[in-house]
Amino acid sequence: MVASEPLLSVRDVHTYYGDSYVLHGLNLELPRGRIICILGRNGMGKTTLIRSIAGLTPPRRGEVIFEGRAFQNEPPYAIAQAGVAIVPQGRRIFKSLSVRENLALPTSSLAGGARAQVAGRKHWTMDEVLREFPQLQERLSSAGGSLSGGEQQMLAIGRALMANPTLILMDEPSEGLSPKLIQRVEEIMRRLRESGLSILLVEQNLELALSVADSIYVISSGSFVFHGTPAELSARKDILDSHLGVAAHG
Repeated sequence: MVASEPLLSVRDVHTYYGDSYVLHGLNLELPRGRIICILGRNGMGKTTLIRSIAGLTPPRRGEVIFEGRAFQNEPPYAIAQAGVAIVPQGRRIFKSLSVRENLALPTSSLAGGARAQVAGRKHWTMDEVLREFPQLQERLSSAGGSLSGGEQQMLAIGRALMANPTLILMDEPSEGLSPKLIQRVEEIMRRLRESGLSILLVEQNLELALSVADSIYVISSGSFVFHGTPAELSARKDILDSHLGVAAHG
């Protein structure tokens, strides 16, 4: 793949749930080593876009291209093995498994085994993940369900890293977290970007998006109504008011 080409391209994607027409011809590009954020209210199509990229709810029309490869009718496990990991909304850790077992899942034979190391990018091992999240080190033998919400979010991110992805899809990672923990998630995303990872972030938290994203898309009723930099979005009081519920001032 040519270095200047985007890591991920979403081209004219139309996605349905049964007869419900959810995504209306979305187009998006995510360059390598960048954080792109999708902002929008509940029910506007943010999670459906994540599911469309991951193969969980495949588009009925259009295509998703990752590292030059079109995901045409690819099953979710093949997309994961290609280098796409998800930090799902609500964390979805395995509550009956220990922290160690949750972290080891992406490297199991069922998941296709550990991915090979990529030149020039950090390779995530159990030790590396525990260095990033030292609080998990202390809870390795604890059941996932016994962790606090913040710890579960760290576990969900750590589990995704164990797959050694090229792209992480993060669906509302700040949901239910305290301001202090949201700041921690922001710091983690910055470090992941510095390590060479790319992140597609779905959020409702405007402050988080403005502080961490390189570029922002705003979605409303299955269509993008804005694409630009955080500074450009901050200047668009009409978009903030109409589509994100932020009252315009001045």
